Amino acid sequence: MKGWALFCCGLVASSHLSAATSRQELDPLVITNTREETPLSNLAGNTGLITQEEIELIRPDHVSELLNRIPGVYVHRNNGQENLVSIRSPVLTGPAAAGSFLFMEEGIPLRAAGFSNINGLSEANVEQAARVEVIRGPGSAFYGSNAMFGLVNVLSRAPSDELERNIDFSVGPHGLAGFKTTLSDSSNNQGYRLNFNAHHDGGYRDDSGYDQQKLTLRHDFQFNQTEIKTVLSAFNLNQETASFIKSKNDDEAYKDTSLSTSNTNPEAYRDWKSFRLSSSWSTKLSNGNRLTITPYLRDNEMRFLRHFVPEQSISESSHKSIGAQTAYSMELKGNHKLIFGTDLEFTRGVLEDTQTITDDEANPFGPSGTSARPQGKHYDYEVSAYTIAPYLHSEWSVAEQTRLIAGLRFEHTQYDYDNKMLDGNTKEDGTACAAATGCLYLRPSDRKDTFNNFSPKLGVVHQLNDSNSLYANLSRGFRAPQTIELYHLQNKQVEGAGDSEQIDSLEIGTKGYLNGIQYNIALYHMKRKNVFFRDGEGLNVTGGKTKHSGIEIGLSSPLSRNIDLATSISYARHKYDFSRAANGIESGNDIDTAPRHQSNIRLGWDFLSDSRAELEWIHIGKYYTDASNDHQYDGHDLVNLRVNQLVTKQLKLYGRISNLTNTKYAERADYAFGSYRFFPGERRALHIGGSLSF
Repeated sequence: MKGWALFCCGLVASSHLSAATSRQELDPLVITNTREETPLSNLAGNTGLITQEEIELIRPDHVSELLNRIPGVYVHRNNGQENLVSIRSPVLTGPAAAGSFLFMEEGIPLRAAGFSNINGLSEANVEQAARVEVIRGPGSAFYGSNAMFGLVNVLSRAPSDELERNIDFSVGPHGLAGFKTTLSDSSNNQGYRLNFNAHHDGGYRDDSGYDQQKLTLRHDFQFNQTEIKTVLSAFNLNQETASFIKSKNDDEAYKDTSLSTSNTNPEAYRDWKSFRLSSSWSTKLSNGNRLTITPYLRDNEMRFLRHFVPEQSISESSHKSIGAQTAYSMELKGNHKLIFGTDLEFTRGVLEDTQTITDDEANPFGPSGTSARPQGKHYDYEVSAYTIAPYLHSEWSVAEQTRLIAGLRFEHTQYDYDNKMLDGNTKEDGTACAAATGCLYLRPSDRKDTFNNFSPKLGVVHQLNDSNSLYANLSRGFRAPQTIELYHLQNKQVEGAGDSEQIDSLEIGTKGYLNGIQYNIALYHMKRKNVFFRDGEGLNVTGGKTKHSGIEIGLSSPLSRNIDLATSISYARHKYDFSRAANGIESGNDIDTAPRHQSNIRLGWDFLSDSRAELEWIHIGKYYTDASNDHQYDGHDLVNLRVNQLVTKQLKLYGRISNLTNTKYAERADYAFGSYRFFPGERRALHIGGSLSF
């Protein structure tokens, strides 16, 4: 009922705003949907937008602080810079979660499609971005594998027209310290921008914390009818990770102050670095059409302790990619448009997984000598991946106020897998495990796997007037299996059984401005098949089906000349559409970690010129923590306060109090291996800082 109260509160409050103001806002331009600037009202679908002004107000230490403002989006923080993402979906975990969302920078995926990581958004420099665009639901014909539940695109800031120099320092609890700097300038037909930031966090839990650095270097160059944008990005993270706190019987163990700051895995860590380079060449041809070619490179390495599984193995992985995106855009007579092109990519990745603890330590389910989790190396393999994806996107004016949008993408993916160990279900030395089922791990023999997928899209947009529109959208998303799903097998799986996951989505909505209120309302229904997921016993399951339905509402409007209100509300049901008695799954059950109600309400006050305060109320409804729906988390409410004040033209001071009411809550809750497990949320904390331009 609390969720519905927030829902009604937002609607009632906004309904009283219409008489307060008649101010109209410009229709914002977004890039992600069509890879070129398009008015938001022209799109057959939805796009959530976090602006540069919001980023500078929030000054996030974690990407969740930004994305959780968008309807239908919920990001769990876990610990440190780790995150689990939900976009029109449950909060997903395991290998399948990594491939269910597409995380991008400048429209280029942060990681190769078959080598994704659910924490992937950590790599993007959201702290100094120009804006972040989020598409909820399957992507358009421009995006293929992984663009299922949603896309996140982080866009860099363009070079400044005049010399810009800025340094920024901030401090917070448990030794948190941040530094950011910007240097930018332009002359004649070129410009550059250098953004760098570094953060140190001592961790609010024992033996935790991280050091993180991000660099973005952008150079823009124009000559004749050609624009060249080159972006180099680098990222490094060294994190000491705090694991779940656990309890056999207490479903509110996260409220225990001493337990919530403890860390039962002080040895857990995550070391991660990445590098990306892209150069987009866009030329306007003599016939008025535009050709864009964007070659890119990426390099990614990660080593971490898998503290969330009983064997606590060490995973070492890396992949290197070279690729190119191409697009040819044609403006046709009658206000029609056609865009077509091909995306190409080659990736080579490696993975090693090694258990250092003993069999007995990794065996919480039985007496000594029965462990299926032996010491030593479990996996060691290399995969070469090839992708070719032609696509077509078209827009047709079928009437004066109505546009039809259609697209189709075909994507061919091939994996060439090379096992560096003994094939089969044995220990590293070839001997059998003592457990009746043998070793948990199954290493396939060398093989090639090919996946061919189509993703059609059909939409219609009807412009009611200059400020308001209706739309409907029918689309399909897919993802080829992750390489870890195909080659990091368990003993109950079958080699070669993985198939592409597919989701079909129907969405209708309306958006625009009405009597000073900016609004975006969407209703959707999605069905997913060939679902791969990790169940409550830690086993990998294939062939599942799920259903997803919901409504999302975004409203914002001024209350007076310098006070405004923004509301993001969603209600959704995410359900299993199949049964699996061994795991307690029944068709119709809620998927675990899928809150039905989510709300974010923000009251803003521009108390001085270029100075702003914001009070934010976040509501997360209750959700089940296991697939059988026998255990649940009751949800929580958080309040955050932010203040930015311009002291002089060069100096800005800012501060925030997170968790203002000092609520005891869980960032993440689940029930697995016979225990309640929580990532406890941080208590009330003060952060302050200053920004100096010179």
